[in-house]
Amino acid sequence: MAAGVDRPRVGCTAKDVVWQRGRCQVWRYRNDPEVHGGVRYGPPLLLVFSLVSRSYILDLTPGNSFVEQLLEAGFDVYLVDWGEPDQSDAYNQIEDYVDDYIPAAVDRVLELSGSTEVNLLGYCFGGDLTLLYAAHHPDAPLRSLTVLATPVDFRHMGPLADLFGRDKMEVDEVLGDDGNVPPSVLAQAFRALTPTYEVTRYVTLWERLWSDEYVASYQAMTGWSDDHVPFPGTTARQLVQMLIRDNGLATDRLTLDGDRVHLRDITVPFLTVRANRDHIVPAEATAALIDLVGSEDKHELRLDAGHMGLVVGRTAARTTVPAIIDFIRKRSEPLNAAIGASQ
Repeated sequence: MAAGVDRPRVGCTAKDVVWQRGRCQVWRYRNDPEVHGGVRYGPPLLLVFSLVSRSYILDLTPGNSFVEQLLEAGFDVYLVDWGEPDQSDAYNQIEDYVDDYIPAAVDRVLELSGSTEVNLLGYCFGGDLTLLYAAHHPDAPLRSLTVLATPVDFRHMGPLADLFGRDKMEVDEVLGDDGNVPPSVLAQAFRALTPTYEVTRYVTLWERLWSDEYVASYQAMTGWSDDHVPFPGTTARQLVQMLIRDNGLATDRLTLDGDRVHLRDITVPFLTVRANRDHIVPAEATAALIDLVGSEDKHELRLDAGHMGLVVGRTAARTTVPAIIDFIRKRSEPLNAAIGASQ
């Protein structure tokens, strides 16, 4: 296990594919009443993951799974998984995700659940997609919106902003033959954020080899952090121009499909979760979000954690996930009680 020859099983929570378009799928996690007892809450909860890496970080391993905790809390949990882009995805625009895929996923969740609203949660760049969806569709059937480690002021995105800042490197210089940003380029970019991490993580592993639990957790998390997928080329061009060079979210100058999009048009109950030790999305890049969103019922949770520590590990289990569960529960209703009252 320590050598990486054997790997822990990841993404183990039972689920069904309930919608698909291209490589994008919506998963519904099975919520067996006999396994997850207690009160059920509605409306359903839809998770939107980032385009940069694989979604199993939200369902890492049994006992260390964000999804597992949400199910045990009584939520009907769905997830938008973008799959692994290929040449046919190279021309996908941000609008395709914000105005097509996410609305279609929401409609499918409403159809399956019989609900009229959803609670929406976005992680990392998936949070940006949910922000843009909610802002561009102010009448969307949302009960609440939660985002984790979601950047809005891209001036503070470190080497990413430096590399693709104005009059510097162009996205086309790093595209692969399929028209997408290759996983190897993404991996190198993330390594540049913490150049000493490759050494220090092995030192820490050596010091903790006595713990089977730590070694298994180490392999699961480092396996995910190295497991990137191609990033659609056209979306990458838009990200660099609209979000990095124009800093459109923070400066309120972002346009989608010819429409100006304002985060102040988001008025649903809102929670943003930030991490002080996030080397991928620095705390400074997320700081402005709470003031940009127009919701009256809005809250910020700032934790002494890293990027992954918001959804896996002890900080997540003890602080992040319970806080998210509490926020969504207070804006939901117990379905069991509603059924009992109607009877």
